[in-house]
Amino acid sequence: MSRRLFYFSVLSLALSACSSSDNKHAQGDFDYVTKQESKTFIVPENLDKPAKQKEFHINDKINYKGPVGKNMDIRAPSLVLPVAAASRAIFESDEAIIWFDKVLEDKDLLTVIKSSLIKQLMSDNVSYDLVSLDKVNTDNSSKGKTEVYESQWYHNEVETGWLFTDIELSKSMRFRYELYLKPHGRSVSLKVSLIDYMKTDHNGGTKTIDPVDKQRAEMAMVNEIIAQVDYNYRLLQRENRLIRANQKLVAIGENKESENAYVVEMALDNLWDNMPVFFEKHGFTITDLNETNKIYYVDFTKYEASIWDSIWGDELPVVEVSDAKYQFVLAPLNDKNQKTSVTIYTVNGEPLPLEILERIFPVMEVGLSFRNLY
Repeated sequence: MSRRLFYFSVLSLALSACSSSDNKHAQGDFDYVTKQESKTFIVPENLDKPAKQKEFHINDKINYKGPVGKNMDIRAPSLVLPVAAASRAIFESDEAIIWFDKVLEDKDLLTVIKSSLIKQLMSDNVSYDLVSLDKVNTDNSSKGKTEVYESQWYHNEVETGWLFTDIELSKSMRFRYELYLKPHGRSVSLKVSLIDYMKTDHNGGTKTIDPVDKQRAEMAMVNEIIAQVDYNYRLLQRENRLIRANQKLVAIGENKESENAYVVEMALDNLWDNMPVFFEKHGFTITDLNETNKIYYVDFTKYEASIWDSIWGDELPVVEVSDAKYQFVLAPLNDKNQKTSVTIYTVNGEPLPLEILERIFPVMEVGLSFRNLY
């Protein structure tokens, strides 16, 4: 029993030693802090002063009033991470600012960034308020469009103990978000500022935050929003790809002579140039053509799939019509030439009936939209 208590004691000491380590400040000897700076070297008036090398000159104004020794914060500086598309940071500034340039032409840029900000706050379960510009000092209000939001409190607590827990540290923060849209509407900046702070620990409570911690909190918040913008961009791009992939470019309709035909949402010249690809993939052989009247004369032979095609996955889509000669006549359907009718005639000059067009539509729809060919 005593041995077990000894092990628990050693473990407790190890944990307490780990928890008491400080990664903000350097560890070691700080005797240099108490060292007196040497006096300036005085050259007699009758002698020449030695040359000075400016390459290695250290300005005595650096950290003149800042912390030294064990009070110095040694953590690496926080940076704005422009990971979202068309985002850029101002690296010369110590403020948490990010610029976004327009990526999606069909979306309002300010709306996209504002939506990402609100989604981030909602995911953090923090409410927000729209702030009147009269209460905010900003230099952008007269040059473009500015919107300012303020979050409610972010709360973070650190608990200690095992069976009986205790709150060792409690932090609360509120942020301000300034969105500025340039007059041309293609660039938006986001600036994050920490406006309220409260901290309670074993030393008591305070509303004052160290400048380094303040900057790190602002940088962390702006990076969270940048990541949210990047995520939303990816969702919108995926949605656009799905819309294009699932877009119905082919329908059953009528040509200008009110005959049954396929209607393709493609310009006449583009469709005419791509029709040989369709014929090659679906068992048609071009025997003649009339480019002036946009007519293809073709022979059709139904493709017979072999057992090897099914094994290797090389089966071609089959158009269920009789082996015969056909004419594919293309014609524009409107003045803007955005839609083209494709009328299929038999060797006798009769258009295929509606029931045949409907039966072979699944194959024709994919083929005439040229989907899955490249």
